[in-house]
Parts: sequence; C-alpha cells; structure tokens
Amino acid sequence: MNRRNFLQQSALTTAAVSALPLSGLVASNAKPSIRFAFMTDVHIKTGAIPEQGMQRAFKHVNALRPKVDFILNGGDAIMDAMKATKAKVEEQWALWNKILAEENKLSMYHCIGNHDAWGWQMTEPEIKKDPLYNKAWVVQQHQMPGRYYSFIKDNWKFIILDSAHENNGGYIAKVDEEQMQWLKQELSTTDPNIHICIASHIPIVSFVSGFFFDKTEDNGDRKISRALLHTDSFTLTELFRNHPNIRCCLSGHIHLQDIVEYRGIHYYCNGAISGNWWGGAFKGFAPAYAVFEFFKDGSVKREMIEYEV
Repeated sequence: MNRRNFLQQSALTTAAVSALPLSGLVASNAKPSIRFAFMTDVHIKTGAIPEQGMQRAFKHVNALRPKVDFILNGGDAIMDAMKATKAKVEEQWALWNKILAEENKLSMYHCIGNHDAWGWQMTEPEIKKDPLYNKAWVVQQHQMPGRYYSFIKDNWKFIILDSAHENNGGYIAKVDEEQMQWLKQELSTTDPNIHICIASHIPIVSFVSGFFFDKTEDNGDRKISRALLHTDSFTLTELFRNHPNIRCCLSGHIHLQDIVEYRGIHYYCNGAISGNWWGGAFKGFAPAYAVFEFFKDGSVKREMIEYEV
C-alpha cells in the first residue's frame, strides 16, 4: 500500500539558522498558488529494482490528490554518465525516456546533476571532442532551453542553476562566471513583487552536507567536500541579501533531507527517489520526493512523501 509520511525536521538552535521556518507557516485557510513535486536523484539504470522503483515513483506522483501542477527534476536522472561509454549512456537515457513516456503525464522542468554530464571521468581524448560531451547530451535529452534558465508560474519565478562542473576528473559545486553574470541580471530585472525560488542540484546552503561522510577530519574539523556544497555559498548568499523577494532554494544531490533558514531564505534539501542508490534507505532517509506549495504571499510549505519501492 502507498504510504504518505510527514517527515519531521529537527530544530537548529543557532541564532542564524532555524529548521522550523517561520515563513513556512501558513494560515490554515490559505490556498497555494502553485503545487508541484520536486523529484531528484532518480539514478535510473537497468535492473528490476531501479526500473520498478522509478515506475512506481512517477505513477505515485501522477496519482496525487490534490494533484500537482508540474514536476521539477532536481538532477541525476541517470545512474552515471561521468564514467560510462557512449553505448551505456544511450541505454540509460533510453530507459529514462521510456519510463517517463509510460508513467508520467505531468509537465517537467529539469536541473542538471553531476551524474548527467558525460565523459568527465573518461580518459579517451576523442570523447572531449564529441559534440555530446559534458552537458550537451543532458540538455538535449531533457529538451532544456539551456543549462541554466528561468520560468514563471503565477507570481513566482523559478531560477534553475547549473551547479556541478568538471574539476580535474571530479567535479566542484559552483556557479561559473558566465552563469553568475546571467544570475545577477536575472535577479536585478525581476519585478520585486514576484517571489523567487532558486533550484540547483547541489545545495547552496545545507546542514546535511556535513553529515554525508561518517567521520570528521583527524583534527576534528567536519568534512564538507567541494562536491557536496556550493564553494561560492558566501558570494551567493551575499548576493541574495540584495533581493528580499528570494524566498527559497531547492536542491537534491545529498540523498538526505533538511530545512535550513539563513538570512530569511529557506533552503530545502529534498532526499532522493533512489534512496541509497536503489539499496533501500540512505542514513535513515527512505526513497521519497517533496511536494511544495507556494503561496501568493511568498510563504512555502513542504511535505516529504515516501512511496512504495
């Protein structure tokens, strides 16, 4: 039987951070202007468990009552293209598209995840010359207007960032210079009466980024990798201070869940459809997706929903 669980969040007690967002509390009679699902880190690959899991997840969200208006995919749609042959990547995208065609009737918007980018960890020099190298392939598959873009729903603007970039065979979380200039222009030209939601695959601000590894450094420092949290978080959060109509930021990547309030903006990390990469729960967080309600006054409500894998 399908289960819907409201996952409780723990309060963070520092002065700057709170896990119980005041602006997330809405009047009981308030009606949302937008209701959508944030589904992230599907990591589809061949096999009964991931294939049936993705099928059930999309069937579940399409059957929601009340229904959602659209789906926002947080990235890492396929298991991995960073270190996979062209044939293997083709297989993964074919499977993604097949299951979507069968199980999904809702419109979708997409973020690019690090595992969606092709060839970063491949050593063959000819791959970098292929026109599908890097993010061209995922942009093509998702029919995205570009690797970063924006769209408007009602009185909300969604700004979709490209947050993962190749880095010496690995990847780093940041906004590149070209994208930063675009973002500044996008923010400065948005009507201040329009509420803004920013989505990125990798979190900009997150508490659970520090819990991904099960250890601290030898000196006691908590390990937060450049691949787990935006390295330009200081720059971005300073920029955001100039735009009080930014209400929230959404992300995936960590496969864990949190809500952090920092300087009046709520940052939501939204678990993973695949949980522990199709191996059950990851650090106590079962496979799940988020349903967001965005209200006309700029308030936000999130519900985490587990589905039967």
